[in-house]
Amino acid sequence: MFILAVAGSTVRGAGSKVIMKTSIDRVLTTHVGSLIRPQVLQDIMRAKQGGQPYDKAAYESCLKESIGEVVRRQAETGIDVPSDGEFGKAISWNQYVVERLSGFELRDIPKGYRPGLPGADRTRFKEFYAELDQREPMANPKLVACVGPVKYIGQDIVRRDIENFKAALKGLKVEEAFMPVVAPSSVLPDRKNEYYKNEDDWREAITEAMRVEYKMIVDAGFVLQIDDARAANAFDRMVPPASMDEYRRWLAKFVESLNLALEGIPEDRIRYHICWGSWPGPHVSDVALRDIVDLILKVRTGAYVIESANPRHEHEWQVWKDVKLPAGRILIPGVISHATNVVEHPELVSERIQRFARLLGRENVMAGTDCGFAQGTFYRRVHPSIMWAKFEALVEGARLASKELWS
Repeated sequence: MFILAVAGSTVRGAGSKVIMKTSIDRVLTTHVGSLIRPQVLQDIMRAKQGGQPYDKAAYESCLKESIGEVVRRQAETGIDVPSDGEFGKAISWNQYVVERLSGFELRDIPKGYRPGLPGADRTRFKEFYAELDQREPMANPKLVACVGPVKYIGQDIVRRDIENFKAALKGLKVEEAFMPVVAPSSVLPDRKNEYYKNEDDWREAITEAMRVEYKMIVDAGFVLQIDDARAANAFDRMVPPASMDEYRRWLAKFVESLNLALEGIPEDRIRYHICWGSWPGPHVSDVALRDIVDLILKVRTGAYVIESANPRHEHEWQVWKDVKLPAGRILIPGVISHATNVVEHPELVSERIQRFARLLGRENVMAGTDCGFAQGTFYRRVHPSIMWAKFEALVEGARLASKELWS
C-alpha cells in the first residue's frame, strides 16, 4: 500500500478506507477530465498514431513532463480535484480502449464515412454537420471490428499513467485526484461485431474486461470517473425509429452491466459522468434529463457528474426540485461550458452553483464542467488560453458561492 499526501487529505492505496471529498466548509471544484494536449506531445502522437517512426523514450519523457505541467497548473489555478488530463490515452476518450483490449482490428474506411446511424440532429442539420465534419474529422479514421475474444491487456499502460499522475501530484495542494475511464455502453457503439453471437455476449465481455482498469485505478488510491456520453446521446440515434421504452430498456441493461463492473469497488471512490455529447451542435433532439434521471441514479456511485451549463440543458437544474439524491451521494453539475469560447462570468458561475446547493444542500454539491475540453489527442473545443480562463472563472465562482452559502 502506498500513501500519497496532498494538502487537506491523504490518498491511500488498496486496503484503506477513504471517503470521497465533499464541500464541507466551501464549494470544491473539479472538472470532467480530458484537457488540451500541448503541441509538443501532439507532434509525437501524430507520428505514433500514423504508424510512423518515433522516439519511444522521447515520447515517454514528454508524456510525463506534460502530465506534470498540466497537473501543476490545475492546482495553481485552484482546482481542488484534478485529473491527469487523460494525456496517456491514445485516439480519444472512448476509443483509447482499442490499444488496451484484445480482439479488435482496425480497418480502412471510405473517406467521409461515419460509422453508425446519423441520428436526428445530424439529419435535420445536415448542412451544418457537413461544415463541422470538414473542420473536425473523426478522431479515429478507421473501422473498429471485433474479431476475437475481448480481454484486458493494457495493464502496463495503466500502470504508467498511474505512476505519472502520482509523480505529478507530489507536493501539490489538492483535496484528492481522479482518473476518467470509459463505461461499457460507451465502448460498444460504432464497433462492428464479427465474433460474439449477440450484443448481450459482447456487452458481458466488455464489462468484464473494463473492470480490470476500474479496479487498478481505485486500488492505486484515485477516484474513478466513469465517462458515459453514449448513455444519453444514444437517444438521438435510436428514437425514432425505436420508442422511448425501447431506449430506456437499452439504457437499463447498460446500467446493470456497469454496476456489475463496479461490484466490490466502494461507491465513494466512484464518479459517474454523463453528457449529451461534446460536439458544438444544435442538440435539439437530446433526451430530457427528467426522462432518464431515475436510471442514472441507479448507478452505484458516490457522485454524479452531469452536464448543466449547456444552454440546451441549463434549465434542467429544476429537475432536482422533485428528484432527491440517494443518501450519501453528491452532484457535480457542469457550471461552465467546454464548447463555447465565451468565458462565463464568475457571478453567473456562482448563481449556477447556488441553484443546486439550495436544493440539494451545500455539502452535496461540487462545481464542475460540462465535459472535457479535448475529446482526444488532436481535438480541442476552445483555445488553451480560454480553457484556463474558464477554470479561473470556475474557481472564482465557487469562492463567491461559498461566501453566500456559508455566510
